[in-house]
Parts: sequence; C-alpha cells; structure tokens
Amino acid sequence: MANQSNRHYKERLREIQALKGYSSGESVKKAASRSKARISEISKLNSNENLFVPKEKLISLLIDVIEEIDPRMYPQEEEINVRMALSRYLATSPESILLGNGSDPLISFITQLFSEKGDSILSISPTFGIYRVLAELRGTKYFGISLNDDFSLDIERILDAVAPKTRILFLCSPNNPTANQFKIQDIKALIEGFQGLIVIDEAYAEFADYSTIPLIREYENLVVIRTFSKAFGLAGLRFGYAISNPDFVVTLSKKAQLPFSVSTLVLELVPKLLRNIGVFEEALQSLKKERSKLIKRLNNINGIKAFDSKTNFVLFNTEKKSDEISRSLLDQGLLIRKLGKILKMNGCLRTTVGPPEINNRLLYALDKIFSE
Repeated sequence: MANQSNRHYKERLREIQALKGYSSGESVKKAASRSKARISEISKLNSNENLFVPKEKLISLLIDVIEEIDPRMYPQEEEINVRMALSRYLATSPESILLGNGSDPLISFITQLFSEKGDSILSISPTFGIYRVLAELRGTKYFGISLNDDFSLDIERILDAVAPKTRILFLCSPNNPTANQFKIQDIKALIEGFQGLIVIDEAYAEFADYSTIPLIREYENLVVIRTFSKAFGLAGLRFGYAISNPDFVVTLSKKAQLPFSVSTLVLELVPKLLRNIGVFEEALQSLKKERSKLIKRLNNINGIKAFDSKTNFVLFNTEKKSDEISRSLLDQGLLIRKLGKILKMNGCLRTTVGPPEINNRLLYALDKIFSE
C-alpha cells in the first residue's frame, strides 16, 4: 500500500513537472548576470509595476500601520472595515466583495471550486498566462480563442468554442499583453451567451475607460477580479478582491475560503490607502500623460509600431528580432519584456510606462538601435 501511494505521488509530481508553468518575469539580479550593466544601473520595466506611486508615501503609511497592529494576533474586525472602505470606493455593497491575498490566488480559488478534471476552461489568445497554468493544474482542457487582428474579441468563435463541460470563461480586460480594453457591448454579448461562470480580470481597470463592476447587478454568473498591485503600487504586499453577487461572495467566504487569507498588515493598510485616494489619483493622471507621450514617441521611431494602451504598459512591434532588441536594451540598463510572436506580428515587446527620465533613456536607446 505504501509503495502504491509512493508511485502515485511520483506520477503526479512528474505530471506537474511536465507543465509549462508561468513566468513572472526576470529579476534585476538575474538580468544583470547576463548584461554589461550593473544591478544598480538597471531600470526594471518588465513586470507592469507602478513606478508613479510615491514610494515615500507608501512607506509612511506602512510605518503608521506597523505601529498600530499587534502581529501576534489574528485578524479580527479588519476584513469588515476593508469591505466597507472598498464598497465606498467601488459604489457597491460590502456583501459583494471577497478579499484575497492578491488577485491570482482568487483566480486559483475560483478555478478550483468551479472546475474539475474532464471539464474545460475558455479564454482568449494572447492573454494573461495564469489561466492556462491553473487549468492544466486542475487537469481541465484549456482553449484560448485568438483575438482579431485589431485585438478585438471574436464573439462568434468564442461562443462556438463553448462545450457542454465548459465551466469558466476568463476574460482579461484591459488585456495583458495587448493593453486594450474590450467594448462593453462585446463583453455583454459574451456574458449573455455563456451559461457558465464568466470571470473578468480587471487588474488594469483604473488605467482604462470603464469597469464592468456595475454589471454584477444584472448578471449572477459574473465575477470581476481586481488588485491593488497596479494602480495602488502594492505589488510587493499582495492584495486583491473579487466582486460578484452577494450569494456567491457570502457562500465562498463562509464555506470555502481558508481563514485569515489576508494579513493584518495589509488589511489595516488598505483603508489608509483609500483615505489617501488623492495621492493615487494624481499618480494615475501623471502615468496616463506619460503613457500618451511614450506611445507617440515610440511611433516616431522608424521600424516601431506602438499600440494604444488602457494599462500601465505599452505593447510595440518592431521590424527587428525581439530577442536582439531586448538584449541590446539590457546592456544599456533597460529590462523590458520580450514577447516575440503575437497574432501576425513577430517582433513584439512590452514595456512598463516608467517615469519621464526612464522613458527618455528607453526612447534614446531604441532610436539608436533603429538608426544603425
């Protein structure tokens, strides 16, 4: 019996080892090991982090929280306070908000609860890679339906791909890596045409034109996922939340979610961030202005086509090989994301929208590469 259990463990381990997995992006230290630039000289633009949020303000608020909490104690009423603060920010009911240690764990949590081996999960292509990873871990079939050449949704093909055991449809909007936000009428068409659970990942919604959160009042099969990693610059502390109908949220929080899923430190910090919302709105406006300038200046370089963005990053395609460009940029202290082929384009790269001084370095370097 012991040998049989051991065999199952090894078989499952080999199955997991065979999975592609998800790459969160190269670290500065690792990048420096293959670059002519030193660690201190590298600007990190490969993970869509928000460099416009004032670090000093975040640290100041963190210090306030650290002085107030007792880390020996489990969270008590803090979750209620966070849901109340978020309900005011989102103009929705606190009973509609499910808290999590980042948006990815919530996506994983929902995937585990609403799909099983033999089912299928549907999404688009290209998009955030974590959906495929989670589907494969569950042993479910994953289908990514290609976007149209203009990055819009092919509604007919997506709905035609729905099978009797298609349980979840993931939609990242604004989408990573294409940076566009899908039309609200197209999203409604998908929600109305799909009978399973539709999960809209709005990690970048604050940088965009609208949110689908108001639609939860109309559609009980809709879940919207949000994060504080992007607009609030909290990538290193992990906080996310889901918004759906109260029956869904209350059931999951009381019957399925592990206790104390978010730390007391983060639970105390989030309401402070929301009480200082002006700081983050100002940073957001600065980022949007710099984003517009960056796209325009990228398109002024012969050999580069940059696309419109509703996120804090910019996708661009080039006439040169993406690996050559990313390597050349890294030697000049600029770490961006090499993507390669996207739809019919072969030289795609993605860069975080950085502060003006970093973007100027990037543009100067690219202009030099394409002038050679």
